[in-house]
Amino acid sequence: MSLLSRLRCITVDVTGTLMAYKGELGDYYCMAAKSVGLPCPDYKRVHGGFKLAYQEMAKNYPCFGFAAKMPNIVWWKTCVRDSFVRAGYDYDEETFEKIFRRIYASFGSSAPYTIFPDTHPFLRWAHEKNLKVGIISNAEYRYRDVILPALGLNQGTDWDFGVFSGLEGVEKPDPRIYEIALERAGNIAPEETLHIGDSMRKDYLPAKSVGMHALLLDRFKTPDAEEWKKSGAVVLPDLEAVQNFITSENLTS
Repeated sequence: MSLLSRLRCITVDVTGTLMAYKGELGDYYCMAAKSVGLPCPDYKRVHGGFKLAYQEMAKNYPCFGFAAKMPNIVWWKTCVRDSFVRAGYDYDEETFEKIFRRIYASFGSSAPYTIFPDTHPFLRWAHEKNLKVGIISNAEYRYRDVILPALGLNQGTDWDFGVFSGLEGVEKPDPRIYEIALERAGNIAPEETLHIGDSMRKDYLPAKSVGMHALLLDRFKTPDAEEWKKSGAVVLPDLEAVQNFITSENLTS
């Protein structure tokens, strides 16, 4: 019996599963600085500053400030300002406002992202098999309303429902985000649902903890993949391999 024969729903992570970032963070910070006549910030320092600033914001105001009712643009403005300060760039208010607006607009568009070539074929195939397709992502509202549609990933045709942390107030790896997804799918049983992601901690373990089938994608040959396999996870290189796996006569999930 194939895994497919037992499924009614597939849920997917977004970044690293359906799409990837293009270029480096520094590319977009550089373009923003140059747009106001300033030199490029140091890429390494900006990347390090952003990583720390994002971690701090995610800790103090999780789910993009959902509980604090912090506007999305304020959350990101605070994060980006802190990123620059930590990297050693303390711009005056007027200059920073111009730089930030450019960065915020860039990451609210399709420009920094690219869809993997197997994404659309896989989603079409899933719908042809009468499977519901849901998205589970630690992302804010712009993923749903702007970024995914701009990339040609449309609700109603490519995916049926979405659970985005910034709109729900709960984020991966909290198993509740997976329970919300099952409810949104129409209270489909977890054993009739497969989750596909690229993180053992955020995708595989919490999905399995609520009773879902789960597997991991290793698109970038991460060193962690061997440990994932040793722990018993199914690890596959792309969505074409996922399609082959779930249609094969294989009882492993």
